[in-house]
Amino acid sequence: MSRYYTFTAADAVEYARQFGGVADPHSLVTADEIGDGNLNLVFKIRDTTGKSRVIVKQALPYVRCVGESWPLTLDRARIEAETLVIHGQYCPQHTVKVLHHDAELAVMVQEDLSDHQIWRSELVQGNDYPQAASQLGEYLAQTLFHTSDFYQNAQTKKAEVSRFTNPELCQITEDLFFTDPYVDHERNNVDPLLLPEVTALRADKPLRLAVAALKHRFLTKAEALLHGDIHSGSIFVAEGKLKAIDAEFGYYGPLGFDPGSAIGNLLLNYCGLPGLVGVREAADGREQRLKDVRELWLSFSERFLQLAREKSQDPTLAEPGYAEIYLQDVWHDAVGYCGAELIRRTIGLAHVADLDTIKDAEMRADCQRHALSLGQKLILTAHQISDVESLIARIRQFS
Repeated sequence: MSRYYTFTAADAVEYARQFGGVADPHSLVTADEIGDGNLNLVFKIRDTTGKSRVIVKQALPYVRCVGESWPLTLDRARIEAETLVIHGQYCPQHTVKVLHHDAELAVMVQEDLSDHQIWRSELVQGNDYPQAASQLGEYLAQTLFHTSDFYQNAQTKKAEVSRFTNPELCQITEDLFFTDPYVDHERNNVDPLLLPEVTALRADKPLRLAVAALKHRFLTKAEALLHGDIHSGSIFVAEGKLKAIDAEFGYYGPLGFDPGSAIGNLLLNYCGLPGLVGVREAADGREQRLKDVRELWLSFSERFLQLAREKSQDPTLAEPGYAEIYLQDVWHDAVGYCGAELIRRTIGLAHVADLDTIKDAEMRADCQRHALSLGQKLILTAHQISDVESLIARIRQFS
């Protein structure tokens, strides 16, 4: 019989007392249920002074933002915790620390990050964290390299692919990224002002073929243990610091997916800035986003290649020059997945504040059109974009 039950605030406090690693457990006295958006219960556990000390996160057996009509596996809590533990082994400075997890209760206790801010919220407000992009690139390089065939032996990796099989969460990505936006689906959230553009996008045969190829690679390329949902809302930042959270979509997939998703979210902010801040601030902010895109990719690719030179375990993959050839394929994948992220965050189920918080309806629609058009063009031209400088030139061209 399952031990699972849905936590109340009092349950979360008691659990944190047992497993939070606090010197005086009984100093933990209250819990604020803060939620994390779409899927889970999240409690901030506070001490007698009101300070938040640890986080208790529990998976619900359904998609929270939809309701019990969309059931969802509790095993995602195990996958999230184990993904974060593995990522933390290789990049502890940029991965939220898991203090305890229990697969049967679908619960995890993790470090409190109250001294950090959600990166998306900071970007929307025009606040810049100049080291964040390169730190994110470091996180992606360390976690993806060390769980790839370059580093893991084949037998270990095959077992890990099985352990991190995540069919229900992957289906959400498969549907929301690659299927729903390109059809008239009830889950989509389309501004009526965009209907002409959306109708044309859905009728674009070359685009549909390119998206089919992206989805096929997502389904079949088990290259590394992905975070699976890396975006500016799943990243906490502080001065000189960055931490990735929310890895329940973790699975072995195409290595370009995480970098592409991350770049896509920087470009969502790029598209939204004219509607969020004044003209001069928008121009400056856009330049900073392009710098962030460059820094993210260069940080990722340079570290990945360094790790490949120094730590590759497979003698064939260690052949000088091969990692560079491989990373070029990863780059093209990343550009395509970046484009898919731009489209799905504009007309799919899960929108972003970078666009949705624009108050003026016409300006919001213009920014959304830009995101749609940019996403479409990046998907269609991904294999013609040779490097990050070419990408930035294309973005300027398409703006």
